Amino acid sequence: MSTNKNNTKANHLMIWNEIKWVPSQKQLAQFTHLQELLQEWNKKTNLTRLVDGDDFWISQVCDSLLPVLQELKYPELSHKFIDIGSGCGFPGIAIAIAMPKSNITLLDSSNKKTTFLKEVSKKIGLDSRITVITERAETAGKDPILRGHFDYAIARAVASANVVAEYLVPFLNPRGQALIYKGGWSKTELQILKKALTELNAEIKRTHKFQLPNNRGIRNIIRISSINRCPDQYPRSIGKPKKQPLGF
Repeated sequence: MSTNKNNTKANHLMIWNEIKWVPSQKQLAQFTHLQELLQEWNKKTNLTRLVDGDDFWISQVCDSLLPVLQELKYPELSHKFIDIGSGCGFPGIAIAIAMPKSNITLLDSSNKKTTFLKEVSKKIGLDSRITVITERAETAGKDPILRGHFDYAIARAVASANVVAEYLVPFLNPRGQALIYKGGWSKTELQILKKALTELNAEIKRTHKFQLPNNRGIRNIIRISSINRCPDQYPRSIGKPKKQPLGF
């Protein structure tokens, strides 16, 4: 048992070293509680296969936080995030735990997933800072309460970058940034994204490339900022961003 505990501690240390950030005892307890709730829910409804060991700590927690290394240096700052296609809560809930002054909106079209997100937010004590919305990104992006409201709009494993950009950019306030989490990333995809962003009055601010610990793969992060107000026609109606993607 003690060997397992030592291995777990060593793994955690490796992850925090990679992120260059160390959670408080309370934050570590919240991550652990989140893992337990995921494991419990996964027995009755399939949310994600990444719930045990490194699958959770590296492929979920570390993968969620590595892209926001800069923001984690200033946890006292208050930001407004929206996580599009939040699924089982990554990266949104992980960011909510790590950045205790920030407010996070979790958006997903699946009622099953948003039911889970609401319960988890409450059980780990984050419901005062987390808002959960069951809605499609195309509809939510037209909502005057949400549109142009956020410092950060983020999405992980939702769709190709040019499609995701159309979902995210309308949510940004004038100084906001969109963060797209990608695995593989090619020059062709980059060119398509640049063309799509021209339509959205946005541009690539910078890109980061990370290697996840324990050979868990490469992660590319594309940071996007607005040049001007996003045109009112975006996002287009439900299904259209995927069926007729921008940038071609």
